[in-house]
Amino acid sequence: MTAVSGREVVAHALDAARLAGADAADAVLIEGDSMEVRVRGDAVDFVKQARGRTLGIRSLLAGGEGRRSAIASTSDLATEAVERMAGESVAVARATAPDPAAGLPEGGFAKDWEKLDLGLAHPEDRGVHVESRIQDAMDAEAAARNMDERIDNSEGSQASSGHSRITYGNSLGFLGDYESDSHSLFSEPVAHDAAGMQRDYWMTLGHCLAELESPAAVGRRAAERCLRRLGARPVPTCEVPVIFDPVTAPSLLRQLAGCVSGYAVYRKSSFLSESLGEQVASPLLTAVDDARRPGGLGSRPFDGEGQTTRRNVILEQGLLRSWLLDSYSARKLGLESTGSAIRSAGSPPSVGPSNLCFEPGKASLEEIIADTPRGLLVTELIGMGFNPVTGDYSRGAVGLWIEGGEIRYPVEEITIAANFGDMLRDVDVVGCDLLWLGRVASPSLRVSRMTVAGSG
Repeated sequence: MTAVSGREVVAHALDAARLAGADAADAVLIEGDSMEVRVRGDAVDFVKQARGRTLGIRSLLAGGEGRRSAIASTSDLATEAVERMAGESVAVARATAPDPAAGLPEGGFAKDWEKLDLGLAHPEDRGVHVESRIQDAMDAEAAARNMDERIDNSEGSQASSGHSRITYGNSLGFLGDYESDSHSLFSEPVAHDAAGMQRDYWMTLGHCLAELESPAAVGRRAAERCLRRLGARPVPTCEVPVIFDPVTAPSLLRQLAGCVSGYAVYRKSSFLSESLGEQVASPLLTAVDDARRPGGLGSRPFDGEGQTTRRNVILEQGLLRSWLLDSYSARKLGLESTGSAIRSAGSPPSVGPSNLCFEPGKASLEEIIADTPRGLLVTELIGMGFNPVTGDYSRGAVGLWIEGGEIRYPVEEITIAANFGDMLRDVDVVGCDLLWLGRVASPSLRVSRMTVAGSG
């Protein structure tokens, strides 16, 4: 029996939705294979292997002052199951209220996606054996523990590999798919001394195994970060410059992404919702979301609605140039999609970044520290203390204290606070150390003034 391709499944789902009464429809099929292992010491904690396929069908019905819509999803791709789910999505859509902004994009569908080579898929790595990934995790674990006798435990070292295929189609004629591979290695050692225990981590990830740092390098880097936290203490409450390293700085960019999401903007739930075209950040800050960055961890040839992906400049030397929009939020704002739709099988399209980064400057982290008479280098953030409506920002932090342009000692049990808008405007140095540890990346950043709340 010949296997049915992803495109055939999606095409059948669209036909079934139309036959069930939908005026328009789209469907996404997400197929994936994954492997994950974790070790602690010399023992294997777990091995997970999974294979899954999930189809989501969105049916739209015209009527009233807009379109009614509903989504149904299934992991059963048998012909009868797909037809049943298509019928259910139409039935549920009939019971929903019409929405003037609902509907498929009017156009702008990707045309060149089959010619693109974004470096997302590497078939030569798909034969990697679970034993090989276990050995990678073992090697990272051993490298961390061998760094120093004070490291005698861990939360584990973990390796993963996966392959996915995304197929999307709609009733306006777009049908496309792409593949993506992913591999990662993570190590989280625990160190102790007379003052207590500390933990930290390091990781590496990419589309290709050859792109990863070596297990020994991952383990050593994790150990170094862990050891430098020993002896941490709080500091008195003060107002000083705060440096975010490349591990913590991306969190600021993720919060910015939430504030420029079209959904937050049209709902007026972002403090930036009336600031398009205005200077909202330091002239040192340029933020770019590039879905076609070669080898990017969030790269894709088309977005969750089949729209052409592109390079979007969000901030240009501190000027707010663009929102992140899918077709729904674009309609609500009277604008056009930025090709930023993301999609799961069981939910409607929404907005999300692809490869979003602050463009790097020229200073190394060491130079930024040397240029800071007194301040804090943040190496870990704790909690989610950010209000996107007001911009109020307050988070627990761990880091290293700076005096006289040198790191003096580790600190913990502190909170850093400011208004997020002020933080963006008060960035006075941008580092050259852009580091991709996910879909959002940033070099080191120094905010010239924040409140560090400590021991009194």
